[in-house]
Amino acid sequence: MNLTKLENICQAYHMQLAKNISLARHTTFRIGGCAAFWVEICSAKGLSEILKFCHESQMDYFVMGRGSNILASDQGYPGLILHLGNDFSGIQRQGNSLICESGALLTNIAKFAMQHSLTGMEALSGIPGTVGGALFMNAGAYGSEMKDIVTECRYLDKSGTEQILTAQDLDLAYRHSFFTEHDHTIITSVTIQLATGNPEEIAARNADYAQRRKTKQPLNYQSAGSTFKRPQGSYASKLIDECGLKGYSIGGAQVSEKHAGFVINTGNASCRDVLALCHHVQDVVSEKTGYFLELEPVFLGIQGQDGEISCS
Repeated sequence: MNLTKLENICQAYHMQLAKNISLARHTTFRIGGCAAFWVEICSAKGLSEILKFCHESQMDYFVMGRGSNILASDQGYPGLILHLGNDFSGIQRQGNSLICESGALLTNIAKFAMQHSLTGMEALSGIPGTVGGALFMNAGAYGSEMKDIVTECRYLDKSGTEQILTAQDLDLAYRHSFFTEHDHTIITSVTIQLATGNPEEIAARNADYAQRRKTKQPLNYQSAGSTFKRPQGSYASKLIDECGLKGYSIGGAQVSEKHAGFVINTGNASCRDVLALCHHVQDVVSEKTGYFLELEPVFLGIQGQDGEISCS
């Protein structure tokens, strides 16, 4: 890898390049070793040039927003993290649509929408992630999904060229999108369509959803959100609870006693702890109920993406 060229690109586009950055500090699970390289992205043009560099030099890269749905290896990640954070989080109103840079947090988009008397974001307002990550996984909550509000998105292909997809081309389904099948693409902006509403009613709905989360989810512990995908015909938390696995722990990882669908970090969990616990839950649920629970988090620096996942 031509490190000097990477440094020159970052300097030209006012992007900060850092080395050996702790992934535990940048994921909501608070788990993971160090990333070899880390770039703070502040513009689509700069991101395009970085992608061209990665493509030409065959350098591995990974796109990260808030790190809310990620399980990172204890050994870290040997490639380049492209961080879409505060410097890439603008929100613009265009009629009843909001054009959001992919690093914008869903909580901030919901607040912006409320301030402009726009409704449609309330159910998604408490999801602790960026709009880019939410579209990637077609995130959802309380019967609402990203596919209900997204009309268009812009992204960069692996060569750094901008492309546009409309809603019908996004292939949005449960925890699935065009991007889950094309993981070397990077979402740069998402356009969502909302409707005019009463700001007091919008605020009340936001507060209601926030209270539901506080009541039902283990928000006082570090996690990656829901750990298992919903199996067809049932619910992961129901199956795990019925198998008597609430509170079961391995090392610092535990099946939440508050919500069985969450694996939490009780303070010192390793990636190995989490994966061992998840494999145990999968085995017990499969044996007792016949359902196989797929894992929901995105894996970073971890070998394999099936029932035999293990830390590198």
